[in-house]
Amino acid sequence: MYLCSVKNLTRSAKACALQRWTKRAYSNIRLVYKHSFSHSVKFRLYSTRHKPVRIGCASGFWGDTATAVPQLIHGGKLDFLVFDYLSEITMSLLTAAKTKMPNMGYAPDFVLAAISPFIKHISQKGIRVVSNAGGVNPLACASAIQEVVQKAGLDLKVAVVTGDDLMPQKDSLSMLRMADVEEKKTLPKTVHSMNAYLGAVPIKRCLDLGADIVVTGRCVDSAVVLGPLMHSFGWEQSAFDLLAAGSLAGHLIECGAQVTGGIFTDWHKVPDWDNMGFPVVECLADGSFTLSKPPKTGGLVSFGTVAEQLVYEIADPQRYLLPDVSCDFSQVTITEIPGVDGGAVRVGGAKGSPPSRDYKVCATYMDGFRATAVCPVGGPRAAEKARRTAESIIKRTRRIFRQMGLDDYSGVNIQVLGVEDTYGPHASNSDLREAVLWMAVHHKQKKALEFFSREVAPAGTGMAPGLTGIVGGRPRVSPVLKPFFFLYPKTELKVNIYLNGELVETFREADSSLAEWRAPSRLPEENVYKPTDLPTGPYSYRLEDLAYTRSGDKGDSANIGVIARHPLYFPYLKKFLTADVVEKYFQHLIKKNEMGFPSVTRYELPGICGLNFVLHNSLGGGGVASLRSDPQGKAYGQMLLDYSLTGLPHLTSLVD
Repeated sequence: MYLCSVKNLTRSAKACALQRWTKRAYSNIRLVYKHSFSHSVKFRLYSTRHKPVRIGCASGFWGDTATAVPQLIHGGKLDFLVFDYLSEITMSLLTAAKTKMPNMGYAPDFVLAAISPFIKHISQKGIRVVSNAGGVNPLACASAIQEVVQKAGLDLKVAVVTGDDLMPQKDSLSMLRMADVEEKKTLPKTVHSMNAYLGAVPIKRCLDLGADIVVTGRCVDSAVVLGPLMHSFGWEQSAFDLLAAGSLAGHLIECGAQVTGGIFTDWHKVPDWDNMGFPVVECLADGSFTLSKPPKTGGLVSFGTVAEQLVYEIADPQRYLLPDVSCDFSQVTITEIPGVDGGAVRVGGAKGSPPSRDYKVCATYMDGFRATAVCPVGGPRAAEKARRTAESIIKRTRRIFRQMGLDDYSGVNIQVLGVEDTYGPHASNSDLREAVLWMAVHHKQKKALEFFSREVAPAGTGMAPGLTGIVGGRPRVSPVLKPFFFLYPKTELKVNIYLNGELVETFREADSSLAEWRAPSRLPEENVYKPTDLPTGPYSYRLEDLAYTRSGDKGDSANIGVIARHPLYFPYLKKFLTADVVEKYFQHLIKKNEMGFPSVTRYELPGICGLNFVLHNSLGGGGVASLRSDPQGKAYGQMLLDYSLTGLPHLTSLVD
């Protein structure tokens, strides 16, 4: 247990001026409402400013375990049960599902596995539910939930948030401002879906109107937690520090068991994976909160497990941008609470500032087709046999393409899993008697990949011995939906709220001169602590000896968070683990920027003695567009653990 503390910065005159500006700018902010609800709709405004609010998260993605729901219902002592189902990949899958079946496009697991079996228990305990399971068809999801409620003989209000779908505006969108770069681009012609990342205010409004279950489409993941907190404590939209604290609580638990010991660096210290505990935050009106899990469950809540989740899928920790607030997580602190079964931590230190005047939008567009073959290979020289098999299949199908007048592949990725192909020059294992061939291909025409799909199985009789089969059978040809991120003015987006199938409220955010606000500049370089005269020595340490790591993805970029195991290690990490070092280590996986910009950016989180590295263009396109076996960079943090830091003193003796 430790708390990584740093000297607090004094508030400058500039910060005070910013505070005065914010007060003036937001004195007139409002949401423009159009009410159409009948007098039978009752507001459910709570006065719980002195009562803690407990929120549990039962799903970190579409496909998470169904055991989390009963665990949290019966052991979490919850006020709210929330579910996060959506990612960019999930939205692509749901869009494809709705194309085939117009009444689908949502996460059916939410209805069938999470709500239907437990609806009576949820109702009896007075637990309110918030979920983004609506995907690209939230009204259909809510309709299915209403059927469940009616069959159970219950009287529950089901609310729906819509408005994130921008497809009706497709023809009016021309030059679009990109989300991550200062440039404009045209909307792809083959656009398949467009969804804005909504914030927490619509969820709050649903709860204010008395909803027992809230279903949304696309919203930022943390909004399913921030919305209930804004409702419960009456937090104003201009209380940015509180909104940042609530968003931090949401960010930490939105991925379910990832914060309670799942995918933890020290996985061998985490007990009872079969009964993994899911996270619960207990929040106070002042924004402070503790994070724990139900008693008598597996998993672990500690500084390390929570710090790893803090850095998961973020970029600049001082500018974590959300629709409701711009968050600064750089000074967040995590303190272990002794004597709690399974562990618990106290979290604080998030700061907030006004949000952007734009919503971020994720569009998906058709970009050809893909197919993947996965084949186990056994026997002597297994890796060599696997690689020659793949190369022969590609060579054969290319000859077929020429004969049929088809273009060449748009992309081919051949990996032999087991010989550390992903490690590139850092691989250390090549002589195996078992290996797995991973062969993924991309083509503009479906017909071409159907030839590829048919030509994989013949390798079992006409090529290398020891090819034992094709995992999942003949490779399936599927469309590739690539993401396209842009910005859309909040004032032009209309949000609708439905209650039990009836449209009851419509609003949009009014222009409040947000464009005048600019994020405060970073600390001058001379004021940032730089380790210089650190003691040296003859010792070398693997990064795993000194730090925890966790990696994630955003589009085609990966991030790797590195957290010192002890504050004394942090100066050495800052000195020896630079952006250049990380870029060189992963250079075989990074596509260099044509403009010559650095491929890796490093940020600091002094509050947890952490570093965050963003690896741009490092995932081969990312998501379903990537042909790699690790399209989301899940193993990047693990790979970096083997990096060796040399010329250090006996650090472990300093700690002891």
